[in-house]
Amino acid sequence: MASKAMALHLAVSIDIPACRNTLDMELVYGDRDELFYSDASRYLYIFRYGVVSFFGYTEGEISRLLMEIKPFCEQWRQSDITETMDIELVSDSEKAVLDHDKVFLPQSNVEGVRLALLHLSQSVALDYFAGLSEQAMKETRRHTTYLEQNGKLDIGGKKLKRHIAKVLNINNQISENLYIFDSHEVAWEDFELDRLDKGLKQIFDLKERYRNIKEQGNVIKENLSLFMNIMDHRESSRLEWIIIILILVEVVDLFIMRLIS
Repeated sequence: MASKAMALHLAVSIDIPACRNTLDMELVYGDRDELFYSDASRYLYIFRYGVVSFFGYTEGEISRLLMEIKPFCEQWRQSDITETMDIELVSDSEKAVLDHDKVFLPQSNVEGVRLALLHLSQSVALDYFAGLSEQAMKETRRHTTYLEQNGKLDIGGKKLKRHIAKVLNINNQISENLYIFDSHEVAWEDFELDRLDKGLKQIFDLKERYRNIKEQGNVIKENLSLFMNIMDHRESSRLEWIIIILILVEVVDLFIMRLIS
């Protein structure tokens, strides 16, 4: 019988060391970025980038675990960015089988469950980053529209720098946290896990979605680079006018002094 695996975006980031010291379950794998727990054929996966995934838990058990994790979340906001998939553990199977949005795994294949939850979580993370990227794109588009209609920018100084920093942070978070093009370490020396890894990436369309976000980020960066050039030119022109005015004042002052003398 299949069970639902579910991933949720909970926060901007999760304090992994604090979770590790608090949660009282069997830790299958843990490092500074993620924790993978096993608890009587139930699995919990926690990621530093704010996503948590579950397999085999009831709704009540999930709610209890979320309350345990909540104190370690930065900017907790249990959002509606969630995703589910069916996973069935089969006792008489030796190979993983992918059937559209359903995964059949051997009963003992813990690393297969880990891979499935990993990609489910990355899919949710991509939805979150896509939302941030789209928001930044809308804001950038608003400024380019104003530039087109009025021939000048409506943003500059600190506001422009903050906008640039926001876009760079989105791209940095994606690059630092998501394993989209590289095979995950559990699949490096296992042909079946490598096949599962590639199949799950296709099911969730991870590579194409990742490329779309990165391309959108590059378009935004090009626009912001143009904004910076315009702002620099404006500042340079302002300085030139200040210098010209100071020279004129000096000349007028010298002329008046000569007249007086």
